[in-house]
Amino acid sequence: MLGNRTDSSSVVFNLILINVGFFLARYVAGFMFNISLDQLLGLYYPGSPYFKPVQLVSHMFMHGSLLHLFSNMYAVWIFGSILEQVWGPKRFLLFYFFTGFGAELLHLAVMAFQVFNFSGSIMASAEEIQTYRTLWEIYSIPTVGASGAVFGILIGFGMLFPNTELMLLFIPVPIKAKFFVGFYVIWELYRGLGMEQSDNVAHFAHLGGALFGYILVKYWKNNRNFLF
Repeated sequence: MLGNRTDSSSVVFNLILINVGFFLARYVAGFMFNISLDQLLGLYYPGSPYFKPVQLVSHMFMHGSLLHLFSNMYAVWIFGSILEQVWGPKRFLLFYFFTGFGAELLHLAVMAFQVFNFSGSIMASAEEIQTYRTLWEIYSIPTVGASGAVFGILIGFGMLFPNTELMLLFIPVPIKAKFFVGFYVIWELYRGLGMEQSDNVAHFAHLGGALFGYILVKYWKNNRNFLF
């Protein structure tokens, strides 16, 4: 398999650099200027008064904690650098954003479904938002993170290198990439369908990234003339 090399000109390196920059800016803005970048750049439901179109892109570069940032960027570095070597920088960058937008599309669709279940419309009234906690959370809490694109990367890696054995910190034995990715997707589906009140993870965004990643890899495999 290809060596895992990342230099300063690579897409992976620059994606990590941008995400780290946004994370540092988030703390500087909060501590020094009392400005919440989460509120400005995190993704809100389109019916929320906090929603801005730029959030459709900017939320992918925001992270809620150092652990959140590290886990996502570690996956981008480990798996994304290999995909970039295989596909080239342009195709990898397209894949990254395609899966990121796919993640937010499914995430917003699920939120719209939840709003419809409570209000009979995809846009809830102010009274309904104040009445139902689920609606208040949908309209008032932003979504942040690159996890949707990361799940796309995991799917891409699993499809290209299904039998590569991975050594993971929380699994003491080697596990093939196809099994790891498959189990991870099933777990996310289980947690997403559970919709526990205490769960603040956007599981359907993860599933959206995985789904759109699968679709694009299959498309590329079936269309050999797709070149950059």
